[in-house]
Amino acid sequence: MFDRDQFIADCRAALAQDPTHKGVNEVVARAVSEPASVVRALGEPRQGAVQRIYHAPDLTILNVIWPPYMTVMPHNHNMWAVIGIYGGREDNIFWRRLPGDAAGKVEAAGARAMCDRDAVPLGPDIVHSVTNPIPKLTGAIHVYGGDFFGAQRSEWDPETLTEQPYNVERNLKRFEEANAFAQ
Repeated sequence: MFDRDQFIADCRAALAQDPTHKGVNEVVARAVSEPASVVRALGEPRQGAVQRIYHAPDLTILNVIWPPYMTVMPHNHNMWAVIGIYGGREDNIFWRRLPGDAAGKVEAAGARAMCDRDAVPLGPDIVHSVTNPIPKLTGAIHVYGGDFFGAQRSEWDPETLTEQPYNVERNLKRFEEANAFAQ
């Protein structure tokens, strides 16, 4: 049975034991192994949103609800992350920097589709874009090994694939725009 406070405590304990993603990945995998329990505890997703479950300098836990067909441009986190899907699907394209490119361009380097009950760690240097490719909401628990909202990081222009500073507010606004589009 998923319990929000216990989940936070388990993530904090895993982080205290090992500063890498390994212990947290086990906590997230255990949580999303029972998707209905997560939905009962966090609520049935009604629209796209980024909901803060826990936020501290060394750990951020989010309930990310992707609107249908929403895509987020390539970005990095500059910290490890663990993504656990409890409903729907999340497709990730992984990108690598082009060596010697002054504009910081990236090129596609791989992909992974994630479905219910999947928990996947992302290393601190990963650049990825995310798409919800299905016509319904996707629910995911995202756990980050740092301050997701305060970290300096990058995003890449979807058309030119050139690097620019990440803008949290602009990306949160994309959820509102995607909700309006889905109506």
